[in-house]
Amino acid sequence: MPDTQRQDRHWSRAAARYDDLFLDPFRPGVENPLLDALQAVPDPGSKTVADLGCGTGPLLPHLVGRFGRVIALDFAPGMITKAKKRLDTSDLAQKTTFLVRPMHELDDLAGRLDVAVAVNSIVMPDVRDIDRTLRAIRASLKPGGLFLGILPAMDAIHYHTMLLNDEALDRGLDVEDAERHAAFQGEHHFYEFAFGRFAFQGLRQKFWQPFEAEHRFAKAGFHQIELTKVLYPWDDTITGGPTFADYPRSWDWSFRAIASE
Repeated sequence: MPDTQRQDRHWSRAAARYDDLFLDPFRPGVENPLLDALQAVPDPGSKTVADLGCGTGPLLPHLVGRFGRVIALDFAPGMITKAKKRLDTSDLAQKTTFLVRPMHELDDLAGRLDVAVAVNSIVMPDVRDIDRTLRAIRASLKPGGLFLGILPAMDAIHYHTMLLNDEALDRGLDVEDAERHAAFQGEHHFYEFAFGRFAFQGLRQKFWQPFEAEHRFAKAGFHQIELTKVLYPWDDTITGGPTFADYPRSWDWSFRAIASE
């Protein structure tokens, strides 16, 4: 079975418990610059926006009330089913087109999108798939079109590890025990740090360093690439979170890029 088919089955199964498995960048207490970037899009009622890798659709309520046309795409049928239910009670759901397909299959959208959004969905473990997906997104956008989204941050995992290690040392553990504690609490057994990959219960995804985003987006034909942090509260969704309340918050990377003309 091709890897894409295996992954869409895993992600479909994860749809029912998605909110329990992954950090939600739209929940209360999160400082999310993506929402401000969407709010700043001029004349949105005349524009078409695509939520690429929409997952269970947490961003869709922010889009359907603002943009003239919304396309919601995901390769996992289970995710699309959940996303549709999220809009079931909204008259604005009529403005949304749902597509079940991989993110690189955008030929029919070439040059038609004003805005593309990808929230924690450019996470293919094979960077060749990432590169072709970014090229496809660039081709789907009108020249000068806007590409926005969020990338899971690998450097934030290193930061969390540092805090866990320091906390253990402050409690009197020796160096080896503190490092073992930090690795266990930080769930290092799920990560392949050298290449920024994460694997959990059949799901495999890519975590990003900021220099990777700048490199791969430019390689795909984007410019004016800007990265800002999505800041998460130190709460129980992060291991040891309340302990670190006095420290700068953990993050993912929000990006803004322009399709080259």
